[in-house]
Formats: sequence, structure tokens, C-alpha cells
Amino acid sequence: MCGNNMSVPLPAIVPAARKATAAVIFLHGLGDTGHGWAEAFAGIRTPHVKYICPHAPIKPVTLNMGMSMPSWFDIIGLQTDAEEDEAGIKQASENIKALIDQEVKNGIPSHRIVLGGFSQGGALSLYTALTTQQKLGGVVALSCWLPLRNSFPQASANSANKEMNVLQCHGEADPLVPVTFGCLTVEKLKTLCNPSNITFKTYPRMPHSACPEEMMDIKEFIEKQLPPI
Repeated sequence: MCGNNMSVPLPAIVPAARKATAAVIFLHGLGDTGHGWAEAFAGIRTPHVKYICPHAPIKPVTLNMGMSMPSWFDIIGLQTDAEEDEAGIKQASENIKALIDQEVKNGIPSHRIVLGGFSQGGALSLYTALTTQQKLGGVVALSCWLPLRNSFPQASANSANKEMNVLQCHGEADPLVPVTFGCLTVEKLKTLCNPSNITFKTYPRMPHSACPEEMMDIKEFIEKQLPPI
């Protein structure tokens, strides 16, 4: 496991066009890398924002017959009652918190950092935001679910992000992570955070992917949460 983490390449980064005063840390989905999302953010970039798209370590994934692939944690099943990789999720969350700490050391305060992700990465971004003491600028959760939801609200009782703004998006034609998962997640989030700060958007005919309309909604959200200073 340590060996895997040691061999993870450096994140794909879209640098700010001028001095970076804010950052987005965005986590890709299962089997992917950060490169595609870095390209997507390059298309909607805001000049003072740095976009950091880390790559998950290579791990065996139970859901995919034990094949090794980029994965933040093991996924055992996609049913609502499936067993979850609690140790893996918590370890991955600590790694993301360390990444946030690194940006703080680089001079960007945590409240000027938006955390986000797609699918498995979105699940991890939600879990991390709800369990960290780092006050974040917001969360973008795409086509995902809330992992270890039964261990909340204990884990989030002391969260610094009860008032954070959340943009949650989901395709209505998603065959992998059904939109009902998104609906269940948003209802749970409303019990953990200020409900008026949670926005849930769905996109007709969108499968388990992104679309231009969604990317523009993300751009608008980031610009609102991370204005120039």
C-alpha cells in the first residue's frame, strides 16, 4: 500500500493565469486519471484560481473482479446496502486533507479552496469536507453518493463545514450511479449542513459523464465561492 502511494504521479495542474489566490482540488472517478478533468477545467478557468487534479493510486477493486486500476478506495458493490471499504475511505480522506494542507502552506487559505470530484472522487470529496477541521470554500459533487453515511452525524458533529455551499450535480440517465443515489445524498446532506446552502442540479439525458451545461454551472459556482481578492 505504501509502495502504491509512493508511485502515484504528481497531480495534473492548471496554473492560475495570474497570482493564485484560490484553488480547486478535484478528484477523478474510478479507473480514470486527473488529466481529463484538468483539461475540462482549463476550458472554464478563472484567472486567479489554480486547479489541482490528483491521480488516485492503483488498487485492486472488488466491484471490477479484483482488477487493479486507479481507485481512491475499494468499491465492493454499488447497491445502497453494499459493504463499504471504511479503512480505505478514511485513509484516502486523510491523503486529501494533506493535499489541502499543502496548498495552505503554499499561501492559499483553506476557505479559498473548493474541493470537488466526480463519481468515486465526488464521494470522497463529500466525506472529506464533512469530517475535516479545515474550513473549505465549498464542494462540487458530481454524479456521486455519500460514503459511510451511517457513521454520520457522529463523524461530522465537529465539522468546520456545516455552513459550506455545496453544488451537487447528476445526470438523469446515469446507468452506473442512478440519479436516485444523488437524491438520497442531497436529502442526507440537508440534515448535516445548512439546507439553504445546498444546490442540486440534474441534467436530462446525461449519462455517467459531464456535459457543457454542467461545466458552466460549475464555473459559476466556483466564481461565486472564490471571488477575486
